[in-house]
Amino acid sequence: MKVELTTHQDTVRFGRTLGELLRAGDLVLLSGPLGAGKTVLTKGVADGLGVSGRVSSPTFVIARVHPAGERGVPLVHVDAYRLGGDLAQLDDLDLDTDLADAAVVVEWGEGVAERLSEDHLLVRLERESGDGTDTRIAALEPHGAWTERALPGYQEDRR
Repeated sequence: MKVELTTHQDTVRFGRTLGELLRAGDLVLLSGPLGAGKTVLTKGVADGLGVSGRVSSPTFVIARVHPAGERGVPLVHVDAYRLGGDLAQLDDLDLDTDLADAAVVVEWGEGVAERLSEDHLLVRLERESGDGTDTRIAALEPHGAWTERALPGYQEDRR
């Protein structure tokens, strides 16, 4: 499934839709180059979950916990960039414990955080620049139980 995100607001809106679907135990991995919109998407996810706290890139703190709102599902926002594939550092974060009670979003998670759960959603964000536009394409790749879940409002793009 691919989703075209032509504006910053589209990215936030898509993240909000995804956040409204998330529940405790869900793992979402975000992949893409610098500036692809991973943190912007996570801001939308946080809004959809209704969590509290300002969402910003957790690059230097590695992980931030956003307390649950009315839905009762906290968000753990992780930036695995500085882990550089170091699985011991990932284990030190104890994210598998968080997975029981929270939705976990891992920026730069592809190739590192899949081991946390075979049930995860990988979102690859790519930038398509041209003709004065700065469009993002979000390619969604469900794994495990995610293959049975639908993302409403978005149709598969078979480009």
